[in-house]
Amino acid sequence: MMHARVSRTLLLLSGVTAIIAVTPLAYLLVRVLDAGPAKVWSALVRMRTLETAITSVALAATVIVMCVAIGVPIAWALARVRVPWAAAWSVLLALPLAIPSYVAAYAWLAEFSAMTGFWAAAFVLTLVSMPYVIIPTTVAFRNADAGLEEVARTLGRGPWGTFWSASMPQAWPATAAGALLVGLYVLSDFGAVALFRVDAFTRVIYASYRGSFDRTTAAVLAVVLVMLALLLILAERRVRGRTSRWRVGSGSSRRAAALRLSTWQTTAVVIGLTTVAILAIVFPVFSLIRRLLEGSRRPLDWGELAQAALNTLGVSTLAAIVVVILALPVGILAARSQARSVRVLEAASYTGHALPGVVVGLSLVFFTLLVLPAIYQTLAALVLAYTILFLPKSIGATRTAVAVVPPALEQTARTLGFGPLAAWSRTTLRLATPMVAAGGLLVCLTAMKELPATLMLRPTGFDTLATELWSRTEIAAYGASAPYALALMVLAAVPAWLLSWASERRASTVHTGASHDRVPMPATVDW
Repeated sequence: MMHARVSRTLLLLSGVTAIIAVTPLAYLLVRVLDAGPAKVWSALVRMRTLETAITSVALAATVIVMCVAIGVPIAWALARVRVPWAAAWSVLLALPLAIPSYVAAYAWLAEFSAMTGFWAAAFVLTLVSMPYVIIPTTVAFRNADAGLEEVARTLGRGPWGTFWSASMPQAWPATAAGALLVGLYVLSDFGAVALFRVDAFTRVIYASYRGSFDRTTAAVLAVVLVMLALLLILAERRVRGRTSRWRVGSGSSRRAAALRLSTWQTTAVVIGLTTVAILAIVFPVFSLIRRLLEGSRRPLDWGELAQAALNTLGVSTLAAIVVVILALPVGILAARSQARSVRVLEAASYTGHALPGVVVGLSLVFFTLLVLPAIYQTLAALVLAYTILFLPKSIGATRTAVAVVPPALEQTARTLGFGPLAAWSRTTLRLATPMVAAGGLLVCLTAMKELPATLMLRPTGFDTLATELWSRTEIAAYGASAPYALALMVLAAVPAWLLSWASERRASTVHTGASHDRVPMPATVDW
């Protein structure tokens, strides 16, 4: 049991986090209601609004289907097949996380200037979103109970039957969670849809914000986009169902033996992995390097590039620290308590899960101008936006990290004379720190790539690699953009590699502990 005083303190801190998280959405709703029914209805019933909604939903659905269709076979190959250089492939196929959609779009446009429209955006978004499915599904396949597959084979199921009846049901919660992240990523994407001239909600909202003095339409469209994201979250929960999977026998869980394929089958798998890696990683890097070597009319200002890199690293690191601090009380309570108040606070803190960057940026522009003008276009406003957007990533990592630590360890420390805080810090905190840090790394990585909120809220004269790249790409100055794109990829590759390494290490150690007759097997990874 959690100490009463500690629990009250955590509830108070969680309440602060929840208030921060819901502020943009609450203020946006207030602004829409203040506009009056006539203006809101006029913005909703326009034909362009319907077309934008259809385009956004169709793009998200297309990318989800493509990511699952490609990501699940790749995850199966990495987890269950003897593939040459398996560890290297796992790291390599996680690296698209370090490539923002607008960088990938820029790389393809630099080589194929006629590439535009819906399918171009779907293709590029699929390439950069696949790790959201590949990484958790690979972990789930590795952690799957081999006993279920053995039962399926004894019942006469062949390889395909065993896969669909025994293996895939165990991995499905992780795959569904990854598909949810893909859908939310596509709905919130601004860079790729803008560069490929696709009228999705994010592009239309940004255009309404920048091009009109009456921003009611932008606010109404932002609320509609949030509703679409919430519907996607509810649909994922309905499809995924329960995330707990239980073992069928006693004793410790064990991995299924890796499959040894024939030479031609192994060759086919390697060719498939190589093709995906070339399209998602090698080609963008090749395009950027080629443009860099070609040069541009404007000579590169190394001081400007270094300053943009320092700004990017500094603000993303600051945001990660703030997010981890705010996420700790919520994640701890969510892992240790089933109280209704805790569930409400956790749900409120997850508001950023359904808020695209353009929506948070727009709402904080309104909010800071009218309520907190002192922080308008300051670093505080930008960090606040990152905090709201990326809180769910850190809360999920913290909740998972604390949940897998047995409460009995804290109780044992208490019997040895330690106080509540000392017992918690010597047991739960020490064991949970690596995964909490991984959540912070993910926040840092995602903040580096965030574009629309940064464009709207950054202080005057404060440029990041993303904004410098965008300002040049908008005018098709591909040669001048290349150094900034490469620098952003290199900078983001560090946390992406660390996340992949942490995932591999977690997957390799999950079977080392003792098991009981009914051991809940982790089905999802909070990416």
